[in-house]
Amino acid sequence: MGALREQLPRNLTDQYIGLNKENVMSEKKITVTLRQQHDYRFDIRFDDVIPVVTTDEPQPLGTGQGPSPVQLLCAAVGNCLSDSLLFALRKFKQAPDPLSCTVEAEVGRNAEGRIRVLKMVASMHLGVPAGKLQHLDRVLEQFEEFCTVTQSVGQGIPIVIEVFDADGTRLKP
Repeated sequence: MGALREQLPRNLTDQYIGLNKENVMSEKKITVTLRQQHDYRFDIRFDDVIPVVTTDEPQPLGTGQGPSPVQLLCAAVGNCLSDSLLFALRKFKQAPDPLSCTVEAEVGRNAEGRIRVLKMVASMHLGVPAGKLQHLDRVLEQFEEFCTVTQSVGQGIPIVIEVFDADGTRLKP
């Protein structure tokens, strides 16, 4: 790690926790705590500031009193993509608001007969026509590469990303 530490700017080295098995720098750790309330219903605590989120499996396994883990996965992918697209456009001082994103997960059985998320499709919608946004082509080429969650989840689940403008014109793919 010493050689790698020497290659990084000094102000960055203090922010890093260390190297993982693949010799990739880890910047920080995120911790959530789940506590079972009843059967498949869990309370998720993020920290002392964010309200508790209750999750539950749909019937017949659970009672559907909260989002399921697959719904949370869809929300995480959609939220991260939306953040990334908004950040990239605002970097060029563009206002695409209001953005919306719908993420659909295809759930089915794998070769071993186990239920898995087989594919995800994220449909993103800009709040304005494409013609009102400068540098849009450049942003659309790059924004998803900066989405931490989508890039991580996409290593195991294919994710298709579609972007439409306010007029319904498909901009990506």
